[in-house]
Amino acid sequence: MSAETELAVIVLAAGKGTRMKSDLHKVLHPIAGRPMLEHLLASVAQLAPARQVVVVGSGRDQLEATLKGRAALAVQDPQLGTAHAVQQAEGALAGFAGDVLVMYGDVPFVAPDTMRAMLERLHDTDEPAVVVLGFAPDDALHYGRVIAVGDRIVKMVEYKDADPDERACNLCNSGLMAVRAGDLFALLARVGNDNAQGEYYLPDVVNIALADGRVCAVVTTEDPDEVAGINSRAELAEAEARWQQRRRRAAMDDGATLTAPETVWFAWDTQLGRDVLVEPNVVFGPGVTVADGVKIRAFCHLEGATLASGVEVGPYARLRPGAVLEEQAKVGNFVEVKKSTMGKGAKANHLSYIGDAEVGAGANIGAGTITCNYDGYFKYKTIIGERAFIGSNSSLVAPVRIGPDAIVGAGSAVTRDVGAGELRIVRADQLVKPGWADRFHDAMKKKKAEKKG
Repeated sequence: MSAETELAVIVLAAGKGTRMKSDLHKVLHPIAGRPMLEHLLASVAQLAPARQVVVVGSGRDQLEATLKGRAALAVQDPQLGTAHAVQQAEGALAGFAGDVLVMYGDVPFVAPDTMRAMLERLHDTDEPAVVVLGFAPDDALHYGRVIAVGDRIVKMVEYKDADPDERACNLCNSGLMAVRAGDLFALLARVGNDNAQGEYYLPDVVNIALADGRVCAVVTTEDPDEVAGINSRAELAEAEARWQQRRRRAAMDDGATLTAPETVWFAWDTQLGRDVLVEPNVVFGPGVTVADGVKIRAFCHLEGATLASGVEVGPYARLRPGAVLEEQAKVGNFVEVKKSTMGKGAKANHLSYIGDAEVGAGANIGAGTITCNYDGYFKYKTIIGERAFIGSNSSLVAPVRIGPDAIVGAGSAVTRDVGAGELRIVRADQLVKPGWADRFHDAMKKKKAEKKG
């Protein structure tokens, strides 16, 4: 593709996805916390397409809600095959004269460089009418075959229509192709359905172009996983496993230590700095950024959180969206932080809930402390000043402000602001009854003995 040639992308997503057995559209099932369609569109975006068309069938409302106008939608109804599906994009591409990439929403991991290679081949000196993306798996199964000499295609054939010699070829058709808009719809108009399935097959545009005496070419990816389609829950899990394996390797190559890599699960946008330690059974949800030198202990769950250098988290901690831990802050075991900032060196070492709060630098949050941030209707904020000390088992009833260097006594339920340097103790006076417990034990032992007698 030259710099002057515009690009359009057609994404086929009209399949019913019956094998998923789901109310969620197949291409919206997530991998690494991101819908598979979004993985594909992110790669496509690196080629800066002028137009994007998603061909839909059922579940149109779900795709509209996801895309939010980022692509035109074309409806295929009834569904008569892949060639028929691509034809439905003709109206959305009216007047477009550039290159077209045909992609599949359930084939989410095609690399931008692979797409570029297809477009570059389309503009080689022999000017192929169609460029097909091929792959050579260890087991060709029932994929359609690409019969080629070198990279020149001789014939495209679906498995069900192939003879034994053609089935012996292991160069398979991914279904993806590059073609000029001026050729695409003219070729599609000539596709018939005289085949075993009675469908209009997209690969037939290649055979039609070949019959016209035109060149068609194949670009072969070296990574069959790049073009793996996802049609079932099992295939979704396999794709997730492959993605995670590669991401773990990349994290370690970039300077993070994963003590049990196979137990760490990343999201699509997880960012890790250098010399980060991630212990076993850690799960990263979307939106996590981790700076250099952070320690994440075992069995932690992080989502939407930002961790500065030198932070320590866990074990068994949960960081929810909006959690910000500044340098050297520490969140320990069974602590949950949500929409809160823990200042530099602040600590909540165990068994606490910090929600909708600002915790100042050097503050210490004792075990069992909670910020009572919700009254059933609205959320309220707690502000804890620098170097404040919150005693164990305290309840801070928001909205409330604890001043710098203040101390809240253990077991307090604080409902009013605490001034700087102030001691606040909010609990009932202790009642002491000397000898009461001894008399109680004696009475109960006597009663029990009488029952046995």
